[in-house]
Amino acid sequence: MKDQKGSFYLIESILAIAVLLVAVLVVNTIISIPLPDYSYDSSDFKSSHDIMELLSGKINFTDKSFIGSISEILKENKNSKKSVREVSEICQEKFDTFNLDNYRFCENNILDGKVLASSGDFSKSASVSQATRTYGDYSYTLYVWQ
Repeated sequence: MKDQKGSFYLIESILAIAVLLVAVLVVNTIISIPLPDYSYDSSDFKSSHDIMELLSGKINFTDKSFIGSISEILKENKNSKKSVREVSEICQEKFDTFNLDNYRFCENNILDGKVLASSGDFSKSASVSQATRTYGDYSYTLYVWQ
């Protein structure tokens, strides 16, 4: 009888150690699974939506947005060639601060797609990011590509 109790305890202890070992292996497997790292997929590519948000955003309620300012210049001067040139220069200076290599900024509604500022060859663009914002009667579209 003592031998049977001893072998029962021995089998029970081996099973307990096996269950404990399986639990440790499962926990170790869960801990060692690598988490996906998406940082290698992202790049320093500025999308057109990011830049358009900067152009159309206000610092506080008393300031005008960049798009609001150039729209008022065009509206006050009745879309004259001089005001379009002035706005083009302002836009070119503004986009130079963003360090963009390839972009095109157009007014699509009143000026019928007039390009106000651009850099790079649009015909060779493979992947284009596009954003449009409207201010009053003016509708501006920004294209950015790599």
